[in-house]
Amino acid sequence: MTAEVRERPLDKRRGGSKVRERRHPSVVPPGLEGGWYKPLRDEDVKRIHEASLEVLERTGIEVMPSECREIFRQAGARIDEEQDRVFIPRSMVEDALATARNEVVLCGRDPRHDIRLGGWRVHMGTGGAAVKVIDLNTGRIRKSRLADVARIGKLVDALDNIHFYLRACVAQDIPEEWLDVNTYYAALTNTTKHVTGNCFTAKSAQDVIEMASMIVGGVERLRERPIVSFVSSWSVSPLRYAPETVEVLTELVRQEMPVFLSSAPQAGATSPAALAGTLVQINAEELSGITYTQLVKPGAPVVLGYVPAVSDLRTGNFVGGAPEFALMQAAVAQLGRFYNLPVYNSAGITDSKIPDVQAGYEKGISNMAAVLAGANYIHHAAGILESTLTVAYEQFVIDDDINGSVMRMVRGIEVNEKTLSVDLIDRVCQGGEGHFLGEQQTLEMMTTEYYYPHIGDRQTREKWRADGGLNMAARARRKAKQILKTHQPQPIPPEIDAAIRERFRILMPLELANLE
Repeated sequence: MTAEVRERPLDKRRGGSKVRERRHPSVVPPGLEGGWYKPLRDEDVKRIHEASLEVLERTGIEVMPSECREIFRQAGARIDEEQDRVFIPRSMVEDALATARNEVVLCGRDPRHDIRLGGWRVHMGTGGAAVKVIDLNTGRIRKSRLADVARIGKLVDALDNIHFYLRACVAQDIPEEWLDVNTYYAALTNTTKHVTGNCFTAKSAQDVIEMASMIVGGVERLRERPIVSFVSSWSVSPLRYAPETVEVLTELVRQEMPVFLSSAPQAGATSPAALAGTLVQINAEELSGITYTQLVKPGAPVVLGYVPAVSDLRTGNFVGGAPEFALMQAAVAQLGRFYNLPVYNSAGITDSKIPDVQAGYEKGISNMAAVLAGANYIHHAAGILESTLTVAYEQFVIDDDINGSVMRMVRGIEVNEKTLSVDLIDRVCQGGEGHFLGEQQTLEMMTTEYYYPHIGDRQTREKWRADGGLNMAARARRKAKQILKTHQPQPIPPEIDAAIRERFRILMPLELANLE
């Protein structure tokens, strides 16, 4: 099928909603509008929608005996007790779509980093649950630690083209019962950008909410300015609910916290090998999730969480660098716009084990597809290697540059009387210098029209050699070390930090200087 490119009006700047002032003016601010790339035709989107509704009515969702199943029952869904299946009628889905939020606001500790999900507005950030880290000093693989959660947060805080911090690795050096609150604490204390994570129990979700409330000044203030959000992998493909995770989801929805409904079927393994079939299945799972959460609390801040994955059908392994993966990330952005609901999805995954050429081109392809399609909250878009198993500090720095470049593509070309430059062309060509280098427009547009990479090398070979002849990974490693040594994130006020430490078992040292 031929991909389509949406037509853009020539006289309208597609900058999205107004963005709060950044640390410095940016050529590529967060929240630029995508939606230009459409791998699905409009009629294809409608067919996927109709097929998804048929799946929910005909095949249904496996839901074990639980409060969740009773909520569906009381709403009028048909229940098959023997097969533990809930069959959701079209009308129930349509009612849920009518009450779901078209926009979800996520806030940073610093309001400059507030973001508004919805429309075609694009934001890129970290993600994953990596269990391995390429050590910044030794270059060797090791297990991920709580200190890595903090250090990566510090990098994210300093890198402008990573717009939010979804914890990228799992702290394997602390007890599981304290994992969730410590993960959020390590993230929140090292960045003023929005923080996302997940919780394994309803109790730990309550703890995280309480801790975040202490930081912002109360639970009502947290609902107004949610500095944290949650990923809920409540759906186990194909078409099953995970009982324990649904309990956590239910608690988060009742607490009115922003939740991403993450569903990740793997084409050829846990969903059909046909990409369209995988889109039908994941859309059915997402529609069931929106329906359930709106039954729990109409108007809850819930985001469609499409993460369609791909198998290498020769081995059955998950692959993140496949072009089919990129295609589906773009397609689900179209589904979100069809429902006029915000979309969380994925990009920037690579199957490469190290920051190399393969990592660069695989990340570039999926990042470009997702942002041009207009996905709203694109996670995994920084730092991830080895099909989400590994993170590398230098990769976050490299991906920040990749993100800047693709966001420049999203911004597009501004066409107006000034930029058409007719008078300027005439003046330069008739009696001028014969070039545009010294023109005022050129000087002005150096910082407004062009994105300049901070790790990508544009020097002459001679200058590059004189500076050490380093490849990109080495330059990024050097910059990551510099950031960790010199960057100081805005701290949480000492009295609040002390209260948090008194209330919870915080395992991160008070002084983080040893994290350099």
